[in-house]
Amino acid sequence: MEARAKLIDLGAFMDRVGRAGGAEDFRMAAFRSALAELSKGDPHRAKSVLMTLSDPTTEPIPAATTKAACGAWPGKVDGG
Repeated sequence: MEARAKLIDLGAFMDRVGRAGGAEDFRMAAFRSALAELSKGDPHRAKSVLMTLSDPTTEPIPAATTKAACGAWPGKVDGG
């Protein structure tokens, strides 16, 4: 029942985003990619979802560009 409730919450979130209109930003694109990871059947789904939303870089940036986390990594991996 808990998993069912979480799925309903996700559906409601997606409905609200859809009603807001406008162009989809990097966070929603990352969210959709994370959802796709759940359907792959990989035995490490949680890690795959986390990595889809995470910054894969290892080099520190010179200075923070925002004051808070935004829920997804907006960048691109070089060569990928």
